[in-house]
Amino acid sequence: MPPMESGIHVALAPETITTIFGLPITNTLLTSWAVILVLFVIAIVIGRNPKLIPGRFQLLLEWLFGFVYDYIAETLESREYARCFFPYLVTIFLFVFTSNLLEFTPGIGSVGFFGDPSASSGHATGFTPLLRSVNTDLNVTLMLAILSFLVIEISGILAIGAWKYAGKFINFRGPIAFFVGIVEFFSEIARIVSFSFRLFGNIFAGEVLILVVTYFLPVVAPVPIMAFEVFVGFVQAAIFALLTLFFIKLAIAEPH
Repeated sequence: MPPMESGIHVALAPETITTIFGLPITNTLLTSWAVILVLFVIAIVIGRNPKLIPGRFQLLLEWLFGFVYDYIAETLESREYARCFFPYLVTIFLFVFTSNLLEFTPGIGSVGFFGDPSASSGHATGFTPLLRSVNTDLNVTLMLAILSFLVIEISGILAIGAWKYAGKFINFRGPIAFFVGIVEFFSEIARIVSFSFRLFGNIFAGEVLILVVTYFLPVVAPVPIMAFEVFVGFVQAAIFALLTLFFIKLAIAEPH
């Protein structure tokens, strides 16, 4: 058996826990299922018994959702568009923020086993956590980015028509207009990279920072760092949702 190494272990890629019909089940996938379950249970508990005369908690929730809805309607300059995009924008925010918040739940990243279950040898290959923060997996953030990208592009096509929407990127009215259209096209594609790497980079860097601080100053320092990372997790979820909103606004606007 090889000697055990002490120190900080940082895995960039998620670890595979098992496989089902040849499909790898990673620890970030398990955590994402846990996030969906948490949100599902919270939705049932909060929405099962709404009151005509709301209490303080229900009143707070109604005010929060009303504020967000009015902001979306004001940004898109249409309450009809707000009704269409409000569910997606709030869902994407809640999923990202809950995923970031769940990172600090006891057991996330600390409960697991030694060795790689997919390895053919019986040698221990290090500690494999059973659950891992969702947004430290680039596959997750990339999928969220692709989903938002499709929502933005399809919204633009449905709002102003495929021909007008294509005119934002293909313009033959002059060499400058043609060049600007090409730049707009590549900047549109680059949103997938910026969306995914911004969220992945901030959350992964925060996790590494907590590991380093916990390793060198395990008594006091992790508490304020974790509190700061909760704030960062909220900000990153809000940025992801707000950028999606603003890009939808640009997509549904008439070209000029």
